[in-house]
Amino acid sequence: MLGTLCTLITALTCVSGVTVVTQKSVVAVTTGETVSIDCNLGTVTDRAAFWYKQIPGGVPQFVLYFYHSWSSPTYGTGFSSPKFTSTHQSTSDYRLTIKNIEEGDSAVYYCQTWDTLFMSGYHSDLHCDKNLFTEYFCFLRR
Repeated sequence: MLGTLCTLITALTCVSGVTVVTQKSVVAVTTGETVSIDCNLGTVTDRAAFWYKQIPGGVPQFVLYFYHSWSSPTYGTGFSSPKFTSTHQSTSDYRLTIKNIEEGDSAVYYCQTWDTLFMSGYHSDLHCDKNLFTEYFCFLRR
């Protein structure tokens, strides 16, 4: 029986004191089932969650992004509802749902957001983005 084993691993880049809190989980699904992947943005609130899919050896593909006050996500090329969707449980808790899992869905899934600090000066502006990434490694189990 073909299944997918998803292991959650957290990684941070350029965070400078911002913490991403994510619960580790292992989800085993069979082809045709639905899987949900949670992402907690920690102290970052009032920002959209971006989701990416990366097949081993390939480049990351933009799946979708979703903001808690929107009624539906914005999709990347080749991704659409109802197969991919996103919901939120709070301003910092987001969920990616993939329906009707198939072998082509096996990949590394990333959750990403940013915390922006904008400061204005007389002749210059300083704009700093802190990128937060969470990786979801998905493996096929035969």
